[in-house]
Amino acid sequence: MSEHLTVASLSRLDRGAFVAAVGAVFEHSPWVMERAWAKRPFANRAALHGALAAVLAEAGYAELLALINAHPELAGKAAVRGDLTADSAREQAGAGLDLCTPEEFASLQHLNAAYRAKFGWPFIVAVKGLSRQGIIGEMARRLARPAADEFAEALGQIQRIASFRLDDLLRGE
Repeated sequence: MSEHLTVASLSRLDRGAFVAAVGAVFEHSPWVMERAWAKRPFANRAALHGALAAVLAEAGYAELLALINAHPELAGKAAVRGDLTADSAREQAGAGLDLCTPEEFASLQHLNAAYRAKFGWPFIVAVKGLSRQGIIGEMARRLARPAADEFAEALGQIQRIASFRLDDLLRGE
């Protein structure tokens, strides 16, 4: 969409156009936007974000696990192949993950593998404002947590990522 998006303009869209406009907010998971569309009209940005969060709160475990698994590993295989979504590539580059030293890259690969082996899903963190070393430290810290805590943390991080992406989409509304 070339027009400036506002919450009001999003509220007027049909389901397909809404999903197309907001679709990247949750990585490869259009079902979140499809269900949020039914909760419109949205009074403001907070109401739109709340509707998206409510969809997650209403989702079952299998859907939430699929949402988590839709996210790429940080500096992982998709990044190396150049297969990240535009948002993920921009976010990872913003944290400097495209500039890793060989040692940092090796640490990330090791931690990604250990994390996935322990929990069965990729490590997810909203990288905005974090350095490469901060991300590596967070990965190491969270690797020691119980699976239930980490599942909840991953969903919380996904909501933070969605909030940042929504801010980008609405540009200051």
